[in-house]
Amino acid sequence: MTSRKTRRIGYARVSTKAQELERQLRALKAERCDEIFKDTASGKSLAGRPELRKALDRLAPGDELVIAEWDRATRSMWDGLQILKEIIDAGAQVRVLDRTYIDLTSPIGRGFMAFISAMAEDERLRIIKRTSEGRSIARDKGVKMGPKFKLNDVQKAEARRRLADGEAAAHLAKLYGVSRATIYRAQ
Repeated sequence: MTSRKTRRIGYARVSTKAQELERQLRALKAERCDEIFKDTASGKSLAGRPELRKALDRLAPGDELVIAEWDRATRSMWDGLQILKEIIDAGAQVRVLDRTYIDLTSPIGRGFMAFISAMAEDERLRIIKRTSEGRSIARDKGVKMGPKFKLNDVQKAEARRRLADGEAAAHLAKLYGVSRATIYRAQ
């Protein structure tokens, strides 16, 4: 009977396409992970992170899930606990590269990771609050949010006039190099 090779399964996540995975991927490759799963998604919940789900589902007894940074795995205390539970239930281990001093094989170590997950969740909520307050202040000062309108004031007036004269929005959209919705919003 041959024994199955223990695998190292890596996981990395960023929140937006503008962020880079490279630092995390370098760390996981240095650990010689057999497979690496990558998500570009919010860390607020397990939902919407298909690659984390795949990584957890791949775990077998003796395997090790390697995570470069714990707050990349979760920004929620409950999800952190769920991740740890799934790893333990699979008979696997977890190693968090930015928390190597924590013994995740012990209940105290896992409890400490739950605490770190709660702190990450608190930080996420504080970021949301600060961002919301900043947007509110900016709106009160008259700052327009969202992308800039694609037509200038002269083009908008001309588009409105031409629409009123019966020209098709599709024709005007092609003429100005914008979508029909942009033409309709100019009204």
